[in-house]
Amino acid sequence: MAPTTASRTVDLSDPPEPYLSFWRERRVCTLTTLRPDGTPHVVPVGVTYDPEARVARILARKTSRKVVHILAAAGTEGPGARVAVCQFEGRRWATLEGIAEIRTDPAEIAEAERRYEERYERRPSPNPDRVLIEIRLTRALGKT
Repeated sequence: MAPTTASRTVDLSDPPEPYLSFWRERRVCTLTTLRPDGTPHVVPVGVTYDPEARVARILARKTSRKVVHILAAAGTEGPGARVAVCQFEGRRWATLEGIAEIRTDPAEIAEAERRYEERYERRPSPNPDRVLIEIRLTRALGKT
């Protein structure tokens, strides 16, 4: 078996090119939020990563469980809720952790839609109930 690179913390100020490249590939990711009872809720999502701004973005329906969980946690924990997004392929994986907030500004949602279209090579379906989950990143991990 070929040796693999050990998993490691990634410097958010200077992520290595293989890590950035992996986040540009078209991949379904997972978002982990916490339910009010503290148990994890993990769902598939499309994620875009903006390393310069240290932000990850997810488009969602405002009534989805993930949005409800983020809003509930933000109400009890201050500004935002702790979340993680992850993607993998074989032995390669990358996780971004941070504080999620719900954004409703049409310009921010439009920018997130543009970034989604760039990464996933398809325009998101119109949705009048769309909101943006914006994650201010605090930690990055991975093995790429």
